[in-house]
Amino acid sequence: MKCSIGHLIKSNKPYIGVLFIQFVYAIKALFAKAAIAKGMNPYVFVFYRQAFASLALAPFAFFLESNKPATLSLNLLCKIFFVSLCGITLSVNLDSLSLNYVSATFSVAICTTVPAITFIMAIFLRIENISIKQRHGLAKVVGSIVSLSGALVYILIQGPPVYQADPKASSVSSTECYSKGDWMKGSLASISSNISWSLWIIMQGSLVKEYPAIVRLTALQTFFSCIQSAIWAAAVARNLSAWKLGWDLNLLSVTYCGLIFTGVTYWLRIWVVEKKGPVFLAMFTPLSLLLTAFLSAVLGMETLHWGSVGGGLLLVGGLYGFLCGKHEEGKAEKIEQQKSDTTEETV
Repeated sequence: MKCSIGHLIKSNKPYIGVLFIQFVYAIKALFAKAAIAKGMNPYVFVFYRQAFASLALAPFAFFLESNKPATLSLNLLCKIFFVSLCGITLSVNLDSLSLNYVSATFSVAICTTVPAITFIMAIFLRIENISIKQRHGLAKVVGSIVSLSGALVYILIQGPPVYQADPKASSVSSTECYSKGDWMKGSLASISSNISWSLWIIMQGSLVKEYPAIVRLTALQTFFSCIQSAIWAAAVARNLSAWKLGWDLNLLSVTYCGLIFTGVTYWLRIWVVEKKGPVFLAMFTPLSLLLTAFLSAVLGMETLHWGSVGGGLLLVGGLYGFLCGKHEEGKAEKIEQQKSDTTEETV
């Protein structure tokens, strides 16, 4: 019996790993929302989160890639600093700011638009081409449109509540406490965060070619982001009391987001991608949305509305459409490459 259970776990490690990643992400969103809702400055929260993340990544970068050849010039260092500022720092700070105005579920839901936003930006930057005549190209375009439409529905259409949450059940405000103005502010900050993150993803391609030590590159960007976030937070939160951490929810939140979310799941993501590929990892992304919505409802942190349900379904459907198109495109490119190799061998 023990052997069969052990074999079952061993054969399904990628599935267990990806489920753990989505669970950690859902808890991260709830922790961040709870800390900020209780009065922690969102920019100070980001600084502490990035500081803990830097501490988590530093040992791995030092021990695992100490012998990996990668030259770090002053020009490249400045480029990494700029990419960290435009990508990580701006994105994470805007995401934390949005939690002042929107729910944790909304923040997680809007993150599913990142593949579509990245795809659209890549087209404008001429990194990707649109091939509507081919099935996979059409699937990517339609998936992107449906995903972004779902985001608009989620933002603009609330609808009646699916159930009525008890506001006394939690000290964290529910969605009814947000005005339309606040909801739009949070939506704008969240979408801007995703646009910044999508730009960061695109910029990683050229950076990795110049500096192939991926772990060290990530640790450097996180460290720069920590410095930048400290300056950002110091400019906004000048009251020293806003920087104090006690043995409370704030300390638990920044520790979890920095050490567990960034430190642990980063390595787990790399491992899952190596075992099953990036599409496999992305296919489970909507699970974090379902977990966040469920846990938020159980904890009484928010009330789910039918408009949000409809928008969420469009977001998930669009994401899967885009990923299916991306998967088919990869298969088509592999077939074309095999044909090309065969032709060269024949010649």
